[in-house]
Amino acid sequence: MPSTIRVRATASGDQTDVQSLIQHPMDSGYVKDAKGELIPPHYIETVTFEHGGKVVLTAFWGPAVSKDPYLKFKFAGAKKGDELKVTWTDNLGKTDSSVAKIG
Repeated sequence: MPSTIRVRATASGDQTDVQSLIQHPMDSGYVKDAKGELIPPHYIETVTFEHGGKVVLTAFWGPAVSKDPYLKFKFAGAKKGDELKVTWTDNLGKTDSSVAKIG
């Protein structure tokens, strides 16, 4: 199965710019389907970015985050060629991770 995570990380000087897009329905549990029945909640709870074995960002999300969330941030201490690992876990216990080379 292909990864649900797309990530791009670019190092410039001491700063690394990270952009990620995660494919996920992010259902809140408050929306009804075409039959008028509530769609059960299904959303990402945590997203973690790791560089060199250390967590550089952890995001705690909930049902208010939109479908296919996009996240952008910067951090210091990485260089071109290093790896950045992204992992998410949702409220149903599903998870996905991806590793990207910093360019």
